[in-house]
Amino acid sequence: MKTLIEIHALQNFAPSNLNRDDTGAPKDALFGGTRRARVSSQCSKRAVRGFFEQKREDGFFSSDELAVRTKRVYQAIADLLDGKRDKAEAMAKAEIALSYVKLKAAEGGKTQYLLFLGQREIAALADAIHEFWEQIVPAAEESNEKGKGKGKKAVASGAPKEIQERIYAIFNGGKAVDVALFGRMLADMPEKNQNAACQVAHAISTHSVEREFDFYTAVDDRKPEDTAGADMMGTVEFNSACFYRYAVVDWEKLVANLQGDVGLAAKGLRAFLEGFVVAEPTGKQNTFAAHNPPEFIAVSVRRNTAPRNLANAFETAVFTKKGESLTRKSAEELAKKAKALQSAFGGEDKTFVLNLVKAELDGYGTAVPALKEILDKTLSAVQG
Repeated sequence: MKTLIEIHALQNFAPSNLNRDDTGAPKDALFGGTRRARVSSQCSKRAVRGFFEQKREDGFFSSDELAVRTKRVYQAIADLLDGKRDKAEAMAKAEIALSYVKLKAAEGGKTQYLLFLGQREIAALADAIHEFWEQIVPAAEESNEKGKGKGKKAVASGAPKEIQERIYAIFNGGKAVDVALFGRMLADMPEKNQNAACQVAHAISTHSVEREFDFYTAVDDRKPEDTAGADMMGTVEFNSACFYRYAVVDWEKLVANLQGDVGLAAKGLRAFLEGFVVAEPTGKQNTFAAHNPPEFIAVSVRRNTAPRNLANAFETAVFTKKGESLTRKSAEELAKKAKALQSAFGGEDKTFVLNLVKAELDGYGTAVPALKEILDKTLSAVQG
């Protein structure tokens, strides 16, 4: 029986530039025929991963339950072997060892692309290199013109089989919660890719949005009083929007990615849902300080049905009259769409709602007073 955990949030941000495009402007998109503000899914996931790091510092996660995305894995291995082996030699050995599984080095002691590795995987690589230290030596590569471009294959085929198999087996996700949730791609070892248990949508505004511009100037503090004019000037683009945010987690896939560890999966799910609510994008926050938590949250535990992103509740852009709450009206449209889809397509559904805007929901979901209760009831429904 497939279990999906879906979270819907409405978050009204004050003037801000949370997620910029290549020109420095707030990201946007065309939806339902009108221009909408947008925050990318990558930005949202990055904020959640930052929240996971805070949870690690608070003791909720241990270090080996999380992962790191880096090109500097050789240095990470050498740091773990510090005191056991010479660090420069350890970095060289790490480059050779990873080349046995087709992961070759680029210039500057880095891998050719970012690797998303669990801390357990990095520790296991360090242990393997320490154990097989003397046997990890460069493999002969073809040097003639015909052999160029076959370096990875030559190194891998010339590696000691025992070491190659040991290193290859290490790449199993390391029971890292963030790898299990968000997945990873290893271009040179596609069979070691991990499909994500979680999908995150790009957040879009429930209403039409136009960009605005802030013109700013700055004056030199030591400037003579009799000199007129500014010493620096420019513009910053911004907007203000009520965002609809959505994510879905496949419970069975999360447990499988964590190698059957149900307790760790529950811990990861709880942290993800909390992080999705409280973690904010950091773009231009020193300029705008748009720290506005969601005021409407709905979490659904659903079985025997497909995921349901409710963005089409806002296909027709929400328009408010004077004195109306944009977030409240958006929440009422969301509830209306959710009920219509449930009536049409069915499926087992338990929904818990935090409704700070006092929207009229017409029986949609079970009201709860605080985020903690949503998390408690969701985990109980998943595991019940």
